[in-house]
Amino acid sequence: MMTPTRPTFSLGRILLFNLLGAALITSWLYPGLSFWDELDDAVFFLTNAWLEDVNTLWVTIVAATNHRLFDVFSLLVLLGIYLWAIGRDPEPRHRLLRWGGTGVTMLLAAVFIAQGVRLVVPYTHPSPTVVYEGANLVTEMVGFSTKDSSSSSFPGDHGVNLLLFTAFMWRFAGRKVALAGLLAAVLLSAPRILSGAHWFSDVYFAAVAINLVIAPWILLTPLGPYLSRAIAAGLVKVKAGVTGG
Repeated sequence: MMTPTRPTFSLGRILLFNLLGAALITSWLYPGLSFWDELDDAVFFLTNAWLEDVNTLWVTIVAATNHRLFDVFSLLVLLGIYLWAIGRDPEPRHRLLRWGGTGVTMLLAAVFIAQGVRLVVPYTHPSPTVVYEGANLVTEMVGFSTKDSSSSSFPGDHGVNLLLFTAFMWRFAGRKVALAGLLAAVLLSAPRILSGAHWFSDVYFAAVAINLVIAPWILLTPLGPYLSRAIAAGLVKVKAGVTGG
């Protein structure tokens, strides 16, 4: 893949990212330092005020981007970026299988992070549309199913996975693809915030902090590359067994 000169272990980078994550966590935990409540309220009240019957087009856009079909669109966007990364790989031999190993490793990392967060983080909270009575709800303004609330919106699962995808693209595909992944992460996580299903901090504190703390230990140590290569090698053996060569 496109990482021949990148080290498999970088303690300095790991500690830097971890320190940034710790700084975010500190800014959220300590009342004297925390600005997240004020920022969450400001973002919610601003964006929720836009959800009025007179703003028919905007309401429809927000509702449509919170429909289940939009999740399919999001997956297609990520798949497009992933295929772009594969196409940029300069080594054609077993390219699809090697990137298959990377994809499986990314899925395993996502499951590990999701389960780890559930076990380690005892805190969650409902979305702002549940907290504040009288909030404008897109579910009451359109004639199709959509999402504007959650009893447990912290942390933002979409944001965690989108940023993890970005981190994997940075590690295995390079800066250009990673920037495309980051742009996709921002745009594809926005609908949940705009509808009030997530607080701003569910994504830009929680999802960012989780990835800053955990992802470097997967991607900047031999663990992630080793798993990717091992899975790819297994896929190559399976292909050889099926095709007889």
